Amino acid sequence: MTKMSPHEVRILRVATYASVTVAGLLIVMKFFAWIETHSISLQGSLIDSLLDAFASIVNMFGVYHALKPADAEHRFGHGKAESLAALGQALFISGSSFWLLHEAYDRFISNDHVESTEYGIIVMVIAIVMTLLLVSYQQYVVKKTNSMAIAADMLHYKSDLLINGAVIISLLSAKLFHIEKVDLIFGVLIGLYILWIAWKIMIQAFNVLMDRELTDEERENILSIIKTHPEVIEVRDLRTRSSGLHQFFQLNLIMRADLTLREADLIADEVEEEVIKAYPKSQVMIRLVSELP
Repeated sequence: MTKMSPHEVRILRVATYASVTVAGLLIVMKFFAWIETHSISLQGSLIDSLLDAFASIVNMFGVYHALKPADAEHRFGHGKAESLAALGQALFISGSSFWLLHEAYDRFISNDHVESTEYGIIVMVIAIVMTLLLVSYQQYVVKKTNSMAIAADMLHYKSDLLINGAVIISLLSAKLFHIEKVDLIFGVLIGLYILWIAWKIMIQAFNVLMDRELTDEERENILSIIKTHPEVIEVRDLRTRSSGLHQFFQLNLIMRADLTLREADLIADEVEEEVIKAYPKSQVMIRLVSELP
């Protein structure tokens, strides 16, 4: 199994620090904007940022543990710490969506008004710029490392872009057209969207924790790589799973009966090398089986 390079480790850690920092700054800005505007959609964005901050902190510790090398008690590494972090994020994000829907209902009953929309719009534009910069860096990190935790975090902040845009629309509607129900409607839509995002993250994390097989497309790709070796007769019992940044493959290779053990072992080494080229952070476990004469 290929270890992560120092550069990959560094950018992973920087990504977690950056998300916590951005979330903290957004919380401060949105809190004062919410106090000034009394906007329910902006309150939804504030709640989302509060949970993003918590989720990013959980992520930071999850990635820290996932980067630890395998030891005597964790022979397959600590990769599932990432999935646990992602699952924790999903649970807290779900809670935020229900809270926001409750707040939207209270606003509908009380019929409060939106105020100081200019201040809210300025804050949300700044929030969009900061989030865009963070998401761009996170995309780079995910491309280099395939980190599930960073991908989950990036999904949150991508949703923030839509949420922040919706808040701006609701504030403009209140300012220019005096239609304050738009703010309420967007608040409800934001709550439902957050709930949907949380569900997707929860399913992904649960699949990793339950050692679900990789997709059919990935399995077919692995099999095609193995079968390109001229000495491989057949591949049986391919088993796959992922754990954080790494994948684990187990399989039986069917060899000609006339091959010596050393020849068969060399072929297995070549097959393993080809698979690792395609999946650099994988561990390949091969059992050799002779073809019946």
